[in-house]
Amino acid sequence: MREEIIISGRLNPNIDPHLEIWHWHIPLYLFLGGLAAGILFFASLYTVLGQENKFRGAVRRAPIIVPFLLIIGLAALFLDLRHKLYFWQLYTTIKIQSPMSWGAWTLMAVTPLSFAWAAIHIREFFPQWDWKFSILKELEKLLVKYKLYMAWIILFFSVILGIYTGILFSAFNARPLWNTSILGPLFLTSGLSAGAAVIILFSKRKGERINFAKIDIMLIGIELFLIVHMFMGFLASTEVQIEAANLFLGGPYTASFWIFVVVLGMILPAILEFLEIRKFHIPTVIPVVLVLFGSLMLRFIIAYAGQISRWLY
Repeated sequence: MREEIIISGRLNPNIDPHLEIWHWHIPLYLFLGGLAAGILFFASLYTVLGQENKFRGAVRRAPIIVPFLLIIGLAALFLDLRHKLYFWQLYTTIKIQSPMSWGAWTLMAVTPLSFAWAAIHIREFFPQWDWKFSILKELEKLLVKYKLYMAWIILFFSVILGIYTGILFSAFNARPLWNTSILGPLFLTSGLSAGAAVIILFSKRKGERINFAKIDIMLIGIELFLIVHMFMGFLASTEVQIEAANLFLGGPYTASFWIFVVVLGMILPAILEFLEIRKFHIPTVIPVVLVLFGSLMLRFIIAYAGQISRWLY
């Protein structure tokens, strides 16, 4: 893993600040995990609230992609491991103080639950679907019978998964940019926003799309508040955290963060969703793609910028 050189707490001007330090696997994994958490959160929430038929896109349609998101995310995480043959050792113990332990066990619970949830709603896409083996038919009946209990469990673990994607960064105290409690709520909110956007794409009813457009606008507003609050906290803190904030306030990541994440990934899709609510015809796919792009870029930029922020020695 390559290291950037810091001179007196500042970036060495002779080194490219965009030099790849981490591979792309970790930001991609965090994005897919947050997106999966967001979709599962709304699917389980509206099931618990007894509004499954009103929000079929959220409960029955969008979750069909979650198992694939998790598989790709876990594959990306596996590729980034240095000692790949020993990944199973994460499951030999539970360490409450370890974000990796929380993440490993949460994914262990969420992944099979996502498969089960997709399986019992597969007829939403394939009406004539019939399980060939009787044991699968009986298992489906059992899952449907206890669906509400499963929804409560998924609701709990989806929140943990969404927050974990940010806490994984904030646990690295050696990186001033990551050393903030804001990242957990910020990544959770970003994942929920991405999940709401995907649900809009899967929704067949206009009423459901409008409902999730309103939810997404609210979540984008919360994201912007958290981002501003994060920078305010950095600027009011120590010199190294001021330097970390300056990476985005005139530094090498200023343009990419404010253009790709804030403007294209938050403000513009929020405007488009607001126009949709006001009955202007906006192609659904445009704000959805912008939100997903902004959510992905948020992970990449925070991951790469965090690695070139250092404490003074």
